[in-house]
Amino acid sequence: MFEAFESRRFAVEGAEVHARVGGQGAPLLLLHGHPQTHAMWHRVAPALAQRFRVVALDLRGYGDSSRPAPDAAHAGHSKRAMARDARAVMAQLGHERFAVCAHDRGARVAHRLALDHPAAVSRMLLLDIAPTLAMYEGTTEAFARAYWHWFMLIQPAPLPERLIEPDPVFYLRSVMGRRHAGLAAFDPAALAEYERCIARPGSAASICEDYRASASIDLDHDRADRAAGRRVEVPLRVLWAEHGAVGRCFDVLALWREAAREVSGCAVPCGHYIAEELPERLLEEIQAFLKE
Repeated sequence: MFEAFESRRFAVEGAEVHARVGGQGAPLLLLHGHPQTHAMWHRVAPALAQRFRVVALDLRGYGDSSRPAPDAAHAGHSKRAMARDARAVMAQLGHERFAVCAHDRGARVAHRLALDHPAAVSRMLLLDIAPTLAMYEGTTEAFARAYWHWFMLIQPAPLPERLIEPDPVFYLRSVMGRRHAGLAAFDPAALAEYERCIARPGSAASICEDYRASASIDLDHDRADRAAGRRVEVPLRVLWAEHGAVGRCFDVLALWREAAREVSGCAVPCGHYIAEELPERLLEEIQAFLKE
């Protein structure tokens, strides 16, 4: 995977971030979800690199990026900190303005990136999420059952860490394998990469801190934006899984239209892991959206 891409490390505020960089053309940042790494883009990144300079980032706490120490406010794993990382990496590569395609947790980072650094983002495509604040405020029994890990991981340390650390691969396979397509959706090499990285020391603590941040400091930032009337200003396209919980439990387009000024999107016929379950369709969507 990523044979034509360069592996790079970037010093950012409070962490060191790993990314794969390849291709020529307009800059395109790819941000992965939980509990994955940049490897989730392996079925689309080579084709994208024919038209774009692709930067596939490992979020702090994931992949081969560093695992910051937990802090009482969870600020080190906030989406604001992760958005600063992404902005810093792209600036170090010489890209002051760029497009973003992001999935799951990475899409939450992208949302924060567009709010905190509006001049840096040209267009944004988000995969299988609704805004974090809206999802917490609209949680139902059906959503809580489908996204059980959201509520397990935010429990105070060290309970969830101790549940994950004895067998992190079991945790990863449980989260990913329970979704629509099961583990058969993943290339064995990609799955092995996810398993290698979640077994790295500090991964369980970072995963929990990521989710604790989303249920605390990130919501504070989101509420402040809502109170101030701040919205995503750049063109936004959202895709959600026809066979996923987000589309079943939320009116995705309506919620994004409350959070952004120019929104389009639709459901696509797959489960949560769109880039791996339906890569050809995703490529078409990215290329068409970024051509506009």
